[in-house]
Amino acid sequence: MIAASGLLSFKLGKRRARSQLENNEPLRSMPIYHGLYVSLWTILPPIFLLILFLIFKNNILDYLITPFISASTITMGLDEVIYVKNSLMNNISNLNNLIDSDFLSKEMAYSLYGKYSLGRLVIFGSLVILSIIFSFLTFKKLSVRFDARRRVESIFKFIFFLFSTMAVLTTVGIILSLIFETIRFFSHVGFFEFIFGTHWSPQTSIREDQVGSSGSFGAIPLFTGTLLITAVAMSIAAPLGLYSAIFLSQYAKPRTRDWLKPILEILAGIPTVVYGFFAALTVGPFVRSCGEYLGLTVATESALAAGAVMGVMIIPYVSSLSDDVMSAVPVSLRDGSLALGATKAETVKKVIFPAALPGIVSALLLAISRAIGETMIVVMAAGLAANLTANPLSAVTTVTVQIVTLLVGDQEFDSAKTLAAFALGLMLFAITLVLNIFAMIIVRRYRERYE
Repeated sequence: MIAASGLLSFKLGKRRARSQLENNEPLRSMPIYHGLYVSLWTILPPIFLLILFLIFKNNILDYLITPFISASTITMGLDEVIYVKNSLMNNISNLNNLIDSDFLSKEMAYSLYGKYSLGRLVIFGSLVILSIIFSFLTFKKLSVRFDARRRVESIFKFIFFLFSTMAVLTTVGIILSLIFETIRFFSHVGFFEFIFGTHWSPQTSIREDQVGSSGSFGAIPLFTGTLLITAVAMSIAAPLGLYSAIFLSQYAKPRTRDWLKPILEILAGIPTVVYGFFAALTVGPFVRSCGEYLGLTVATESALAAGAVMGVMIIPYVSSLSDDVMSAVPVSLRDGSLALGATKAETVKKVIFPAALPGIVSALLLAISRAIGETMIVVMAAGLAANLTANPLSAVTTVTVQIVTLLVGDQEFDSAKTLAAFALGLMLFAITLVLNIFAMIIVRRYRERYE
């Protein structure tokens, strides 16, 4: 209804402006801006009201349901009463389910469903009335000298500001939630024990008298495993991705580029669980057999197998972005270098690569972040063992895998085991922030600017 009213008001506003043009009256703004102005004021207030209804939906339903709860719930506990309310909230839109419910009589079910239907009709009617009122008021404002363009730009400016503010507030909320839960975690476990501890065993007991109830939360093995797998992955993705980008942007013919680049980007669309199966069933046994042939001890689930497959997965992140950045370098720079007698290799090294350095660093950072955040491949190909080792032939685990492991199943967020996931998430955020700052320093130092 909101979308249809917005489209209709847009057509009417645009037609009104065109009718004034037919009368040889000069408009201050184009007809499309008149239509957009009426359309925006027609749809935005109802959308805002609808969002408010959705936010307070549970409160409204609770207000409707509470008088209809059977008197038998007086003898129930708080958890049972909450269960009854949730059950009625889930079934309130279905009359048959309300009638079959054990908590309401047939007459009460009909009455509750009637009030619910009336409430929905009131909400729908209020949206329609609000849309009509604002459409009528804005339509009356239209005139020959009405500056609709500036009004529309102001509305869009406010919308963009609102969404950007929401994005910033979301980021701040995520950081604050991690900080608060991490502080709770450090009330159970010492800070230095977590940062510098070399043993990770987060299993804690349910009862205080159970043996081995302390747990061990040294995160060094997790960070070591994360960096080890990321290093293996980037040692494959960085050179292959960069060389692929150089070939596609500087050496490949347009026809070759048109079919080769999409094929390369298909790697980014393959689900990670498929990569995990490939790593566990093919790459892992292959690496182990090669190690045994050379007389090396290789674990069935190794960092090398997981990192190698992960490196193949993130090649498109490096190649595609680097290719786009290199292609965006002005052609005049390349032609000028070639005209002075430089070879293509020298032009790439001395002109194109320095000019595209910020974009290339961004591509590498995106690939590193993707490797650090990967979970499924590590679970299937590297295992869950938190081993403190720099040997890529051993089984290791990563921070993200342990976060998932800590939060699997029904958990209560009041134990050190569960709160450790938030501490790991905050440390991962800090590591990513340090990488970004380091990348900015490199870009500012080595970037070449061209006028």
